[in-house]
This record gives sequence, C-alpha cells and structure tokens, in this order.
Amino acid sequence: MTILDAIGETPLVPLRNIGRGLPREVLVKCEHQNPGGSVKDRLAKAIVDDAEARGLLRSGMTLIEATAGNTGVGLALVAAARGYELVCVMPEKMSIDKRRVLTMLGARVVITANAPPSSPDNFQNVARAMARAEGWFLTDQFENPVNVTVHERTTGAEILRQVDGPVGAFVAGAGTGGTISGVGRALKRGNPNTKIVLADPIGSGLAAWVETGELGPDGAYAVEGIGSSQPPTNLHRELIDGAERISDELSFETARRLCCEEGLLVGGSAGTNVAAALRVAARADIEGPVVTVLPDAWDRYFSAPWMRAWAD
Repeated sequence: MTILDAIGETPLVPLRNIGRGLPREVLVKCEHQNPGGSVKDRLAKAIVDDAEARGLLRSGMTLIEATAGNTGVGLALVAAARGYELVCVMPEKMSIDKRRVLTMLGARVVITANAPPSSPDNFQNVARAMARAEGWFLTDQFENPVNVTVHERTTGAEILRQVDGPVGAFVAGAGTGGTISGVGRALKRGNPNTKIVLADPIGSGLAAWVETGELGPDGAYAVEGIGSSQPPTNLHRELIDGAERISDELSFETARRLCCEEGLLVGGSAGTNVAAALRVAARADIEGPVVTVLPDAWDRYFSAPWMRAWAD
C-alpha cells in the first residue's frame, strides 16, 4: 500500500449555512481532502497507471506536465511512489505557494509568460516542446482522454453512490475539462435530466462557447486553474447544458465564506464553483440536489493578494 491508495472516495457534504433557504440542497465533493490536496490527484495517478500498462513508462524516466500547480503536486506524489523524475511548466500568474510546494516535493519548475494558446511561450506549448527535445513523457492532462475517463469511473460513480436519489445538477469549472466532462457523462447516464453547468470566471471565453459554440472575448481574471481563451480537448460541450459567469470578487468572497462559515478550507476555484451552484440551486427547473466540487485546499494561496486581504 502507498499514499496513492488514499486518492478518491472523498466526502460529499451539504452546505448547511451558506446554502440555507434555497429550494435545492447544495452538496460539495471535498476533493481538497485528497492526499495531494486537490482533485488532480485522480488524473495524475490514472494517467501514469495507463502509460505504465501500455509500456510507455519505466522507473527512472522523466514526466513533464503543463500545470497550474495542482496536477504537478499529484504527479509529484506519483513520481515519489513510482520512481520517476518530474518537470512542471507553469504560467507566471500562478501563486508562489504552488511553485514552492512543487520544488519542495522534488519537481523541477519552469515558469513561462502568461501567453495565449497560440503563442510558443504558452505553458502548454513549452511543455510539449521540452518533451520532444528531451525525450520526456508528456502526461498531457489537457488532451489525454484518461483525464475524462477517470472522473467518469471514480468521481462520477462516487457521487451517484453518495446522493440519495437523482442528482438535479452538477456544477464545475473547467481547466482541462476532465472533471465536468467525466462526471457529467456518469451522471447523465444515471439520469438524463441532470443538468450539467459550467462555472466560468468572467474573462474566460468558455461560457459563451458552451452557450453558442463561439468563444467569448478573452479577458484577465485572478482565479487560478479554470477558464480559458480556448476550449481544451477534454471539455465535451455536448454534455454541458449551460454556464454561469462568476466574478473574481464573488469567487473569493464565496471561498472566504466556505472557510469561515462551513469550515471548508479551500481555494478560489471552489468559490467559483459554489457561487455558481448556489445560483443553480435557486432555479425552478432543478429536480434534486445540486452537486459541485471543491477542487483544492487554501494552503496553495496564502501568498495570493485575495487571501492576504482576509487578514487586513
């Protein structure tokens, strides 16, 4: 047994305080309680398991990933348990806390400019180029289909077991798209009437893409790990029924409320997800509880301006 056996089977808990008075109960999947502190532990282990099964990896090889930080931490756990080296490529907007954690875990961290997907300086393009040049194994969370499959097989299946009756809606942001697509597929198979709703930062173009098939304007936002100016391969639009746009201010205020009123010590994207879930739970067309995920823990953001402001 290793620490990797502790991944998954996270609690699903109701929001008794900030969800009070809504027509539908809001339930949160506590993915920040995975051993690496985030939902990304699931895909990190699954991608390496799959590559090992196909004979693409052997002990001593180097893994490389373009990451906002959390997938890197998950891969660092896998690398430690399985005997791999790890390189993580991160855009400079990500918190210094994430860089420090990855370095402390033994990963080599490469920082890139906050460049759009079309630029060679974009963190995903830099990771791909380094993998080709060095002969490293690109885990490729943005395009690897295992990302979707693991959430269908584990996260979605767990939610179906944990909810007593049909799920009214599932709400989540999209970084790679794996969580919302995989869970959405599992829940719709269980109940085709379950609504799958994208929680998207204002400034991301994905909400408009979900609604119309055309990307919205690309703007700046501070929430990390979700949203994009380009839909990732693992985000399956046909599974998604709608979108909610959430501001940075509302995301961070909701994250603060989750910490202070619910005892859930989570990051900014959890605030985005829950703010959107609260809106969905107020709708008249939802038949059953609204489920969302808390993607990561608050300790990734202690240096971030929005969290430092809590102490002022």
